Amino acid sequence: MNLPAYNLRVATYNIHKGVQGIGLARRLEIHNLGHAIEQLDADIVCLQEVRKMNRQAEARFERWPELPQADFLAPEGYTAVYETNAITRHGEHGNALLTRWPVIRTGHQDISDHRFEQRGLLHVVIEVEGRPVHAIVVHLGLIKGSRVRQVARLREFIEREVPAGEAVVVAGDFNDWGARMRYAMNAMGLRDTSDLRGPRTLTYPSRLPVAQLDFVYGRQLEPVACSVPRGPIWARMSDHLPLVADFALA
Repeated sequence: MNLPAYNLRVATYNIHKGVQGIGLARRLEIHNLGHAIEQLDADIVCLQEVRKMNRQAEARFERWPELPQADFLAPEGYTAVYETNAITRHGEHGNALLTRWPVIRTGHQDISDHRFEQRGLLHVVIEVEGRPVHAIVVHLGLIKGSRVRQVARLREFIEREVPAGEAVVVAGDFNDWGARMRYAMNAMGLRDTSDLRGPRTLTYPSRLPVAQLDFVYGRQLEPVACSVPRGPIWARMSDHLPLVADFALA
């Protein structure tokens, strides 16, 4: 008997550490981001540039949340998983995943290509309708050569950690101008919604997007739809717009 497909919604969002603006014009957007993430209504939310703590920001903003940003942003009933990528003078930040489904296990791997950019893979296995789904949150480097090497390390990680017959989602900020990493991702059996007809899913910069730097790829999942929320409030919360992708989990 064929089981009905379950629609799995995955969102990825670089939140720019919850702060926008420069110098004295800096403003705190973390509270608006919390409301926005809830509106996405995603089963899995993959976040980049998430602060665990930052002493400078705590001193600068009166309404700085007491909780780490991942826990603060998690809608009611969601589990938050966070791993640090970078330790800085004033604190630390990394990738996070929020999900409404039970978390089976978590893992992390450093994929830093050089000492000036600290990067990592956050691996979270969740149970969806009784089946394991592997979600990997990425934030790739700014240099093309770094991205190529990091995708190669991603492939090694998937081959080692994800059984061939189990569903996997890879989402995040790929810093991938021109979607040049798509060929390498497709070679792993990972596909996004680029084959579907629809409006262009430009995510950067948020005020006047000209490129898609954020991607959601899936394996053992059928791409169904993809969208990018737009409007003044989305343009002010981060320098990226969120990307929302729907997949059918058969």
